[in-house]
Order: sequence, then C-alpha cells, then structure tokens
Amino acid sequence: MKLFFDEAQRLHDPDSFIVLGQVKPNPETPERAARLLAGVAETGHEAITPEDHGLGPIAAVHTPDYLHFLKTIHEEWSLVPGAGPEVIPNIHPTRHRPDALYTSPVGKAGYFMADTACPISADTWGSVYASAQSAIGAALAVREGEAAVAYALCRPPGHHAFADMAGGFCFVNNSAVAAQLLRARHDRVCVLDVDVHHGNGTQGIFYERSDVLTVSLHRDPAGYYPFFWGHAHELGEGAGRGYNLNYPLSKGTIDHGFLMTLDQALEKIRLYAPGALVVALGLDAYEGDPLKGLKITTEGFGYIAARIARLGLPTVLIQEGGYVSDGLGPNLASFLAGFESI
Repeated sequence: MKLFFDEAQRLHDPDSFIVLGQVKPNPETPERAARLLAGVAETGHEAITPEDHGLGPIAAVHTPDYLHFLKTIHEEWSLVPGAGPEVIPNIHPTRHRPDALYTSPVGKAGYFMADTACPISADTWGSVYASAQSAIGAALAVREGEAAVAYALCRPPGHHAFADMAGGFCFVNNSAVAAQLLRARHDRVCVLDVDVHHGNGTQGIFYERSDVLTVSLHRDPAGYYPFFWGHAHELGEGAGRGYNLNYPLSKGTIDHGFLMTLDQALEKIRLYAPGALVVALGLDAYEGDPLKGLKITTEGFGYIAARIARLGLPTVLIQEGGYVSDGLGPNLASFLAGFESI
C-alpha cells in the first residue's frame, strides 16, 4: 500500500463555524492530520509527499470560475473595509442560484459556499491544493499499476464539495478527482462513501453519469447534515438514473447494522462490475467521534475494510471525515490493517 500526505495540508487552520445558532470551534483542525499520521505509523507505513500534478485533474471535476474563487477570494475579501480574517458567507441566493456572478467578495462567498463550515484564510488554498495532490498521487499510483491499493490522507476533506460550491469543511472533491483519473483506464468506476455524512458533493458531480457509480452509507439526513441530499429515493437523473445509491442509517447504528447494510451495497457494486474503486473513508462514524452520528467501534472499522477489500478491486482510499478523539489514529490503523488482511 502506498500512502500520500503533504505537510502543506496542515496550514489551513479554520477558527470557527456556526452550528445550532452558536459559534463553535471548527473541528476540521490540523490536529486531525497529526492523529491520522499516528495511525499510519501504527501500521508500519510511512506517508510520502506527492508530486505536483498541476490543476488539470482538479479542473476535470470543478468549474474554472469556482477554482478562481478558491484561489483569489481571500485577497479580495481582505480589501473590504472591516472584513474579518476568514472568508465566511453571511448571505446565500435562495433556492436556485442566479447565473450572474457577483463582483462583491461577500456575494461571491455566498454564491460559492454552501454553509459557514469552511472558512477561507490566506493559507486555505495552499492546503486544499496539496490535499488534492495527495488524492491525485494515490489515484495515479493505482491507475498506473504501481500499487493495488493507495491511501491519501486528504485534509481538508472533500466529499461535500460540488463542482462549483464548497461546503461542510470541503473545498475540492478529492474522491471525485480520484474517480475521474481512474476513468482514464477503466470504463466503470465506483465511489463508495462510508463517512457518517452523505457525500452530497460527490453525488452531485456524478448524478447524471452512468460511468461512475456512487454509493453512500451514512446517518439519515432527515435530521442530520447535509439534510437536503442523501435520501434513498435519490437514484440519479438522465443517463445516471439508477447509478446513485444511498443507504441512510438510523442514529446510533452499531457495527452489526452497518455491516449488514454494507453487504447489500457491496452486492450492488459487484453487479455494476467496476474496474476500480474509490473509498471515501470517513472515520466519523466512530462511537467516540465528536459529531456523534453512528456508533462504529475501532474493531468495526477493520471489519468494514475487510469486507470492502474482498471486492478484489484496484482501490484508492481517500480520507474524508473523522474528528479529533483518542480513537482517530487507532481507527485509521484498524481500517488499513483490515484492508491489508485480505
């Protein structure tokens, strides 16, 4: 297994976000990377710094206007009198966003950011770009046959990012970038998301396509982020009808319930017969995670990994959620060991 991480990913250090009407510390902190790297070390592996493969693979799934926004918005924001140190939207277009792009940095923030959970500082773009390069390095290692399995420690994460909108701590959709790169060699690719939150950005990017099957197991969004996406009736549209599968889980689902649902999802993946797999690896389904959505144990992550590994597919593991707790590093170690046990 090859593992990728760039030290520049630590620089993004968001201060806060708003949840339930309260300003709270943002949980997507550099400490996450430290904990995850400890998990990597626990398995005897060492992460390597990815090469810089440029913007091409990122631009394959994100619009030019959106990427320009991510690169330049903090500088623009800083010129506004009275602006805070981080770009945080305070207004959003209602329902359907109009086609016109706003000249005001405040308008741009509302247009390109779904929520308040992904503040942009002077260091954000560098970390986001480095995170994407880790995903690109892992995907290319698998695509070119250098490794059967590769893990990208992507921080910031990505699965809530749409083609033209950030959200939920996410800016560039690393899982989608990896899947698109794998498509250059494989006619069909699957993205399997096991984060506690639905991968709404990934779903949105591939919703009208049949060449990428998107499958997500997550806490039922009827009462949990991202609320508006991730329901079982969302099956895709047009050519993608039937190629998006969501498996909402009840609050507090434990290992057994998760694994039973995972088995159903894996059977659908086998029937799709993809040439390669991307796993959007959220570890926030953990029973001790601060976000408290599901109750997967540390051992449970090993069982989940072993089930997925039995697909026998070239696989790219992309780190998504999983927040600071004593279990974060051990949970990653359990998953990587479980995957390598098959």
